[in-house]
Amino acid sequence: MTRQSESGLPIEPVYGPDALTGWDPAERLGEPGSYPYTRGVHPTMYTGRPWTMRQYAGFGTAAESNARYQRLIAHGTTGLSVAFDLPTQMGHDSDAPIAHGEVGRVGVAIDSLDDMRVLFDGIPLDRVSTSMTINAPAAPLLLLYRLVAEEQGVPADRLTGTIQNDVLKEYIARGTYIFPPGPSLRLVADTFQYCRREIPRWNTISVSGYHMAEAGATPAQEIAFTLANGIEYVRTAVAAGMEVDDFAPRVSFFFVARTTLLEEIAKFRAARRIWARVMREEFGARNPKSLMLRFHTQTAGVQLTAQQPEVNLVRVTVQALAAVLGGTQSLHTNSFDEAIALPTEKSARLALRTQQVLAYETDVTATVDPFAGSYAIERLTDGIEDETLALLRRVQELGGAVAAIEQGFQKREIERSAYRIARETDSGERVVVGVNRYALDAEEPYEPLRVDPGIEARQCERLAALRAGRDRAAVAGALDALRTAAGGTANVLPPMKEALRALATVGEVCGALREVWGSHVPTDTF
Repeated sequence: MTRQSESGLPIEPVYGPDALTGWDPAERLGEPGSYPYTRGVHPTMYTGRPWTMRQYAGFGTAAESNARYQRLIAHGTTGLSVAFDLPTQMGHDSDAPIAHGEVGRVGVAIDSLDDMRVLFDGIPLDRVSTSMTINAPAAPLLLLYRLVAEEQGVPADRLTGTIQNDVLKEYIARGTYIFPPGPSLRLVADTFQYCRREIPRWNTISVSGYHMAEAGATPAQEIAFTLANGIEYVRTAVAAGMEVDDFAPRVSFFFVARTTLLEEIAKFRAARRIWARVMREEFGARNPKSLMLRFHTQTAGVQLTAQQPEVNLVRVTVQALAAVLGGTQSLHTNSFDEAIALPTEKSARLALRTQQVLAYETDVTATVDPFAGSYAIERLTDGIEDETLALLRRVQELGGAVAAIEQGFQKREIERSAYRIARETDSGERVVVGVNRYALDAEEPYEPLRVDPGIEARQCERLAALRAGRDRAAVAGALDALRTAAGGTANVLPPMKEALRALATVGEVCGALREVWGSHVPTDTF
């Protein structure tokens, strides 16, 4: 009996050479570290060193998150990943009326340089790689990080890490946008230019399919819409006068890893192959690093269940294995209790230990790309590539990623997939262990992590003290300079940095840009 993959591709009971008729291994596979990078972006992959174990963390105040980071580093985390609260993600200060009830809830509240100092207190920024999951206000958060590094005496060319900075997927699947698409793309291009000059080792964007997958996208939709957004960013930077090889090596990606192990491995392989061809054939990139699709992976939060949460440990292990066998460069493993609340310290440690067991107690790091040549994997890789290319053509026919977003194309396609998944789960056709099969009559009690409700008041007090003690004239002048740059063609990051140095808040910086660029208001097509 033939089953179907998440992307609707047939999965045959048995594969053999006939499944790969007309298949050229040299063209499709190549060697690890060589075009088209199907087998991985590095020749040695994990035989040289394992992937970066980057645990996503952040909650409450900067001091509380700093304590969690210190413990994660002590337990063996090799890269930090900062989760920001919703007000910060939307460019609002903690004392803004719209922020009420959300301060410190799903991430750390960062309002100013003072908060960023506390967040990284005692953490040497020249020895730790930091990823910041921030999009619309990515530029001010990166600049705050650089200012803290300067205070630590760390040169900007020693800083390594990533800002997500992918606002297009916010219009598709997540909603934490601030400005309209045009100014948002300009801010992305300004960030590319600034980092090339000032922070050359920083990854300036992490084009994200994760959130689209969490909203219901199939694997083929996930990589198609992600790569379409990546193409739009590259076009924007080239139109702004940048040479593709000047910025493309610092473009990275962010994908989900589901429990459908075989299709996920195939997905990552197909994504690398497609991106390499697009960069070489459409944009004429010549630097091999411009052709490499380097990506971070997070295990699928949407597949975690509040019922029998310990079973999530099994799900996360399978998902992490899919990411590793697919060739990820860094990995976050979700904690088993995240369907209930923010992870406890113990559950976060268990999530990290999952990666460490895979890296040091299994043999998956002993050889490069162990699934190469598998009839099933190679056929699935080809199938996902075909499905992805068909969706990419459709996006281009609509005028590119932004035009397709404005017509609601990606959102509609993802919603159809999400509806299908929900119906299959409700009917029992799609088995979810502990939910629609093998459920318990009564769940065991579990005590989740609880965020202190007094955080908001304390954060507002910090803001009041900051505003009372700073040079108001210097802040006002710096914000005026930022508005002038935003209204013209100059890069907005240098005046933005000076405003933040003068202790302007993230909300004030974003507010100044809103005054010039406006705010995005979704239309009925969204």
